[in-house]
Formats: sequence, structure tokens, C-alpha cells
Amino acid sequence: MLKALGFTPGRVVAVYLTMVSVPAVVGCVAGTVVGNLLARPLLEFVFMGPDAGMFHRSVGIAPWVNVLALLGMPGVCVLAALVPAARAHRLSAPRAISAGSAPRAGRAPGIQRRLAGSGLPRSVSLGVGLPFARPGRSGLTLAAVVPGVATVTFATGLGTTMIRFGNAGRDAYQVSVYASRADHGKVIEPEHGDLVLQTLLRSLPGASGVTARGVAEARIAGSVRSVMIEGRRGDRPQSDTVLVEGRWTSRTGEVVATSAFLHRHGLRVGDRLVLEKSDRREKAVVVGESMDTNGQLVFTDWSTLTALSPGEKPIAYLIALRGDADPAAYARAARAVDPGIDPVPRGPNTVTRAIVGSAALLTAMLAVVASLGVLNTVVLNTRDRRRDLGMLKSIGMTPRQVTVMVVTSMALLGAIGSVLGVPLGIAGYDLVVPRMADAVDIVPSFMTEVWRAGTLALLALSGIAIAVLGAYVPARGAARLTVAEALRNE
Repeated sequence: MLKALGFTPGRVVAVYLTMVSVPAVVGCVAGTVVGNLLARPLLEFVFMGPDAGMFHRSVGIAPWVNVLALLGMPGVCVLAALVPAARAHRLSAPRAISAGSAPRAGRAPGIQRRLAGSGLPRSVSLGVGLPFARPGRSGLTLAAVVPGVATVTFATGLGTTMIRFGNAGRDAYQVSVYASRADHGKVIEPEHGDLVLQTLLRSLPGASGVTARGVAEARIAGSVRSVMIEGRRGDRPQSDTVLVEGRWTSRTGEVVATSAFLHRHGLRVGDRLVLEKSDRREKAVVVGESMDTNGQLVFTDWSTLTALSPGEKPIAYLIALRGDADPAAYARAARAVDPGIDPVPRGPNTVTRAIVGSAALLTAMLAVVASLGVLNTVVLNTRDRRRDLGMLKSIGMTPRQVTVMVVTSMALLGAIGSVLGVPLGIAGYDLVVPRMADAVDIVPSFMTEVWRAGTLALLALSGIAIAVLGAYVPARGAARLTVAEALRNE
């Protein structure tokens, strides 16, 4: 119509580029504002911890990132629009006006004829052939679906690893009972002695195990760096410690060191060291490596702790509960036994939740973007094939069959997107996450072995889900199209 009214090819291209640029600029401005609002609290939590609001805010989005988003993304949109705009430049007015009403040749009819004898429902066989009528457009749709599937796959693997890492050892105990409490700046000591208190805590309803933990500061002989020695005593001293290598202590003079401690001091499992505190010295051998980032901490049994620091008392008791026990109820019962202790039920792992939640949010956003790409393709296809849809409905195709046909055409692209996207996501995960784990050397290998048959089967459906999600609404619109409306230009 524009060319029929006298617009030159260059003006037609300018019209289409302007039509793309205006919503692109509006979307980029809105996206930049929303992105800054969402990114600041997330970055503060990840890099400064749950109490970030108590400190000076020093994290945020760099100004150049906002400039790049505001200027670069509209440019990307314009570049993406150049290809169809160039086609509009070459398209003649009669051909443009007849688009969608004139019959279109292509590979789809031949493929549909071959599928007609396959026993598939006719709406399905017709739908399978539709992507071949517009291979270029189908390729662009795949370009949207494949990154969506790859991102879902990568995020699934990363989320699984983070959940395993964050929850490692968290089921070992449910309540921490501190061996003193503060009341208006005054420290209140427990009424019962150490061993009596441990026995009382074990006797409370719901308790299945009690482990006492004490801490003393020492140093390695020949080094000025301090070492925090945590001694354990009780029912399950090693239950909340995830071993990367070696074993737990079994006798005096054995220690389990954190991964960060071993890296910091250039040690490994099997090495020997001498621990000193005041005038006391204790020879020790490293028998295990625990998954921890504390570069000053080693674990040992109670006898090794008291050999260096006689009379050391527990600072806390770790309480393991039976499966049906309520941590809050146990805390109340423990507080009633001795008002000098401070029982605290173990809270959720907020850091892991934040990381996994942010990864899931970003994945969902990209999946929505991929679905919008599918929606755009379906809208264009249904507008192009209005005449075909009218002819099919005139010979008896029901609205439900039209919906199935259109959705099937995109589901095929979604399946192909899964075949291509899942391996890409796995390759990205295998390239990034295990190397990150090896760099810090505190993550056991089982935490990065995340791909199981069931997981891969669900991921294989993600491309189909993205395609169906994007295709369903315009497919329903095509199903409601009347024969008279579709064939009004015939």
C-alpha cells in the first residue's frame, strides 16, 4: 500500500526501521530502569551478605553498562530489522498486496502429502509441514528457541550444583544451642556444667544426637598465622562436615583441615604439622580435607583440643532431631531446662536460595523472550496463510484442529531446538562450572555430576514447552478466524 501511494523503496525501508526503532528505544529505557532496580538489591545480597542494608552501599550497575544498553540494544534491533526491510525494499506493490491471499509454493505441500499416508491425524501432518514453507523464518525461530533451551539446561545444572553445595551437611543438625547468652550487654552463663548440660539436651523430646563443639586459637610451629582449632565431642562429630578427600579423625593427634586452610599453608592430606598454644605443643597429621572456605579452621577430636587448651569448654551444642520433631519446640524446651543457654533453630540457606533464585529468574526471562520469538513467527505465519486457513476451514477443519495444526508446527521447531540446545547447555556447563570448582578446589566431584536420564528427559521437553507457550495464543486466534474473513479478497 505504501508503494502504491507513491513511497519510494528507500522511504519504505525508513518507515519500517522507524517502526522498529521507536518500541526498541522505549523497551530499552524501561528495561534499563527495571534492571537497575532489580540488580542493586541482588548484587548487595550476593556480594555483601544478608546484612548489606546495614553498611554503605558500594555495589551497583556501572554507568557504561546503562549507556551500552540504551544505545547498543536499539542498534541491535535496527540491524536485525535491516534484512526484512531490505526485502520490503525489493518487493513490488502488486506482490506485496497479494501476500497472504495468493497461493505460495514451497516444500510444505510435498512433505504434507508424504505425511498424509503416515497415519498421523491430518491436522498434525499439516502442521509438521508448515515450517518447511518458510525455512528462513523457521531458522530465525530456532535461533530464539535454541539459546532458551541452552540457558534452561545450563541453569538447571548450575542450580543443582549450588543446591548440593549449599545444603551439604545442613541436615546433620537442626538446632544450635549456644553455651551462654547475652541479656542487655550482660553475659549469662548456664546453670549446669558441661557434661550435665549435654546429657540434659540429649534427654529432651525429639533429640536424636548431641555434639559439643569448642574452639581454641593456636598457631602452626614456624608460622605467625593463627589457627582456629575446633574440637568435637558427642554422638555425630563429623556429620555436618563434607569431606573432599580422606577421612574423619579417629584418635588424638589427627585433624581434618578445610580446603582453604590446606591451600593457604601449602599442605595436603597425609602431611604432618605441629600445633602450638602458649607453652604447649601437639603433633598432628592431616587425615582429611573438608569442604570449607575458612582458611584458619581445622577440626579435631576433643582430646586433641584439650591437650592444647586444658579446661576448654564447649561454645555450642549441635542438636540433631528426629524427622518428625519441631526445631522451634525443641528450642523452647531447651530454654526451659537452663535459662543460661541460647537455643537457635537452624534457618534456611538464604545465600543458596538467592543464587538459585536469580539464576531461575534470568532463565525464565530468556525462556519468555524465546517464546515471544515463537509468537512473532506464528503471528506472521497465520497472517501469511489466511487464505489457506480459510480454505481448510471451508472444507470442514474445526477450530480445535486449526489450533493443533499451528501448535504442532512450532512444537516441531521446539523439538529441534531441544536437540540442539540441550547439548549446547551441557557443553556450557561442563566448560564453566567444573573449572570454577577446580579453581577453588573445595567442591567434591559428585556435586558437578548433575546429568541424569530423568533430568535430560525433562530438559528435552523444554524446547517444546517454549514453542507451545509462544504458539498457543496466536493459534487460538487463527482458530477463531471465520471463512468469510479469510477469503474476503478472493
